[in-house]
Amino acid sequence: MPISEAPFSVLDEAAIKAAALVRDPYDYAYVDQAMPLRHKDEVLADAPKIPQRGTYGIPNLRYGPNFDAVLKDLLSPRFQRLVEEKFSVDLSKCYPTIVMMGNTSGHYNEGYAHPDTKHKIVTVILGFSPEWPYERGRLRVLRSNSRDDAAFEFPPEFGKMLMFRVCDHSYHGFLPQKGQRMSLQFCWVDSKSYARKTYLRHSLSAFAKSIPGLRTLVGMMPRKFRRGGE
Repeated sequence: MPISEAPFSVLDEAAIKAAALVRDPYDYAYVDQAMPLRHKDEVLADAPKIPQRGTYGIPNLRYGPNFDAVLKDLLSPRFQRLVEEKFSVDLSKCYPTIVMMGNTSGHYNEGYAHPDTKHKIVTVILGFSPEWPYERGRLRVLRSNSRDDAAFEFPPEFGKMLMFRVCDHSYHGFLPQKGQRMSLQFCWVDSKSYARKTYLRHSLSAFAKSIPGLRTLVGMMPRKFRRGGE
């Protein structure tokens, strides 16, 4: 069987394919369980350990084979085809980027409303938190640039997936909440140079956060500057 036709190791293809495409306020789809719960313990045991707040590029993280199997599913032509069919978009000339969040501090500047950079074509958020018992901290699909103007809320729990097509009004964000908020962001971007820039920026951020003094300074900066205006 060709690699491109191999079945997923972890992702639930039927659940992803069946997820309804919602058009309002922009194109998005929600999958309640994109990873079956039978995989939860083994995948979370192999997931990256992220002690600091913020987002890290996958190249800067260590993880085990069961988590790596999820990444391989996401990077596969099979998953790309599912997303292309869902959003009626051609991703053949795009490049993938993968970053991961591990914790939030509850600071006011976390989760600010933004539409994603124009270089992103489709964004996929996949939850890895063992649980999320809080009302705040859920990713919100927003009707405007206000975090209070929510059309849908996505809890970052294991296996839950949110996909959306990036546009000038694809606003999303979350209300600040301190906790272990593990979620993976997989994006198709429009150029290899932007993909490299994404990983370079996160590498520099990871280095800064590894040094106590710099970590404090980075934490005080508004998130939009730390993320490069995404």
